[in-house]
Amino acid sequence: VQLQASGGGLVQAGGSLRLSCAASGSIFSINLMGWYRQAPGKQRELVATITSGGSTNYVDSVKDRFTISRDNAKNTVYLQMNSLKPEDTAVYYCNADTLLPYADSYYRRNFWGQGTEVTVSS
Repeated sequence: VQLQASGGGLVQAGGSLRLSCAASGSIFSINLMGWYRQAPGKQRELVATITSGGSTNYVDSVKDRFTISRDNAKNTVYLQMNSLKPEDTAVYYCNADTLLPYADSYYRRNFWGQGTEVTVSS
């Protein structure tokens, strides 16, 4: 199973970017998908999560600016980022909590994408 993230780049403050992350491989289902970010010199932090049913959760600092969504048929999660601020500058990582088929059953495994860099200039 691989998670391939894309969509990062350089943008001016106030601009927008859309991140995508597609999961590929032998996957039975994906429950929680999310985006995390890690700024230089800081710990990785949760940005937003979304369940397979569409329930979302956001860190306070991005509420009303970022929107997480997913396409279950494509095993893909998106992060629409609007009104970007310099403090949003970070490497953004996607995460997926999956169920993988094994014999006649399934097992749970968590995966990380490779990260995509977002830089917001002031």
